[in-house]
Amino acid sequence: EVQLVESGGGLVQAGGSLRLSCAASGFTFDDYAIGWFRQAPGKERGGLSCISMSDGSTYYAESVKGRFTISSDNAKNTVYLQMNHLKPEDTAVYFCNGPAGWNSPTSTYIASAYWGQGTQVTVSS
Repeated sequence: EVQLVESGGGLVQAGGSLRLSCAASGFTFDDYAIGWFRQAPGKERGGLSCISMSDGSTYYAESVKGRFTISSDNAKNTVYLQMNHLKPEDTAVYFCNGPAGWNSPTSTYIASAYWGQGTQVTVSS
């Protein structure tokens, strides 16, 4: 059974940092991609970043490029999202998604039906 467990959210002041973790199980981690998404109150869930564990390629949405860094520890079946220079508009519930498909040349992300439970990130001004 596929399981994704996010952790690392919390309350931080603007300009601060947080590192989110997504611990995955139930599939062959090295063969797929994992994506990070977020959903703010009253807004749709949107994609932020993804990483392919098979080739290490990554993607960042413009809104987080240069501030967020995605990485993976394949030995621990865990993907991280390091978030720096946080802004109040980053406040949302953050979710990871996988096992996903990612085609780097075409920037095509094929979402999985599996999501974690989410972790709340609140950035105060």
